[in-house]
Amino acid sequence: MISLRELGDDIPEVLVKTVLHYNKPVIGIIFPKDGNLIRAVKTIPGVRFSKTCQCWYVDIEHDAVPRIASAFRSIARLTVDGDDIARSVRAQSIEIPKPYVDLLRHKRYSEATVKNYCGQFGMFLSFFPNKDPDDITDEEIKGYLDYLILTKGVSASTQNVVINAIKFYYEKVKGEEAKYYAFERPIREVRLPTVMSETEVVAVLKACDNFKHRAMLFMIYSAGLRRSEVINLKISDIDATRNLINVRAAKGKKDRITLLSEKMLSLLEDYYQVYKPRYWVFEGVDGQQYGATSLQKVFQKAVRKAGIKKEVSLHTLRHSFATHLLERGTDIRYIQSLLGHNSSRTTEIYAHVTKRGFENLRSPLDNLEL
Repeated sequence: MISLRELGDDIPEVLVKTVLHYNKPVIGIIFPKDGNLIRAVKTIPGVRFSKTCQCWYVDIEHDAVPRIASAFRSIARLTVDGDDIARSVRAQSIEIPKPYVDLLRHKRYSEATVKNYCGQFGMFLSFFPNKDPDDITDEEIKGYLDYLILTKGVSASTQNVVINAIKFYYEKVKGEEAKYYAFERPIREVRLPTVMSETEVVAVLKACDNFKHRAMLFMIYSAGLRRSEVINLKISDIDATRNLINVRAAKGKKDRITLLSEKMLSLLEDYYQVYKPRYWVFEGVDGQQYGATSLQKVFQKAVRKAGIKKEVSLHTLRHSFATHLLERGTDIRYIQSLLGHNSSRTTEIYAHVTKRGFENLRSPLDNLEL
């Protein structure tokens, strides 16, 4: 193995610091694209790649940094944000006040929201290791938010989660007035959703060889479902006589109905004959609900096989469902209802990615004699 001394000035640097993967603090491993470094990072137990953060990462554990250092020994210079990681490790051992967790659950917050709030509140408490949360001042809370925004560079959505997690403790659990929040909410980022063309959707669906996997992807695209919604579908939610799907307790604890495609119904009938589900439409091992992570992997495998180069996720099928309906002339109010959006403003984002109305437009460049 080449030593650092032999590498001279060309020693690659590996930066180790805390990053947020879907609002969960993890230890990010950041380095320039290099075959040797990629092979090295893959030897770290539990390492994964985050498309969101565009880096490799491991869960926050006491021995994480030594494991990372061992993997890159003799081939790279390790730069570790020690204070940041120490704070993150400390946050893992902080016990969130039981009334905080209990109230989140009593208010029927989703498990994902409970984890997000507890994770962010734990990070907040770890910033003040020697203080009781009731003694943290308005200015100290403001200082913590400044640290996240100016030093850590967290996104606007993460900043909002942090604010909500802190507010929940002081205002809901402690019953205090909103006296700690003399700061502005971040401007909401407006990002256009990634959408696949109908041809690309066909390619992905055809690339899925497993019958159950294909049926799940068909269901998401045909009905515009979220990942959690397709996993939570019960056999009783399928209304074959009315060609409707009942989506129960979806985001925001709302019920709604959406489309049951004729092709999807035919596929389901064959699927029932083969797999004979008992309770959930799509069951995993021993009749349990199918795993969310497994479903995401199914989709990514089909995307790779189909040769799709776009950065897409399972949710892209839902975005594509809405956009394709809009392009075929469906009233946006119906699309809003099918997707379960509270406001039409949320649904109107698809008007910015549809190609409808652009067919007859020409770029001024095409009119130039060049």
